Amino acid sequence: MRNIVYIFIGVFFGIIMYKSEAASWFRIYEMFRFESFHMYGIIGTALGFGILFIQLIKRYNIKSFDDQPIVIVDKEKSVYRYLIGGIIFGLGWALAGSCPGPIFVLIGAGFLPIIIVLLSAILGTFLYGLLKDKLPH
Repeated sequence: MRNIVYIFIGVFFGIIMYKSEAASWFRIYEMFRFESFHMYGIIGTALGFGILFIQLIKRYNIKSFDDQPIVIVDKEKSVYRYLIGGIIFGLGWALAGSCPGPIFVLIGAGFLPIIIVLLSAILGTFLYGLLKDKLPH
């Protein structure tokens, strides 16, 4: 029963992303050309809410739906790794016209060529799993 709730939440989130044009290739293109504030506003709002909710979880020791404590592990402070990873992620996002979240929204909306992007993302994740021990972390 719980899985059905998660499916409905995912579908609702996908509809919101599609209707807000967060999954629109044209909006993403405008963002990378600095022609529109639309995507920066969506990303900034998500970032603000993320910071707020993480602080609320830490401050009030909020538990998960399974009554388990939510543990947020501190990240390693390294500019180099996040800079390189961010550049690779941003280049992939700009070339594909979609970050990982909207891939499923775009497929659901009928943009079938994005399946190539999905398969490439899966392949990239698999290759990272194979090479992660050899990469600088």
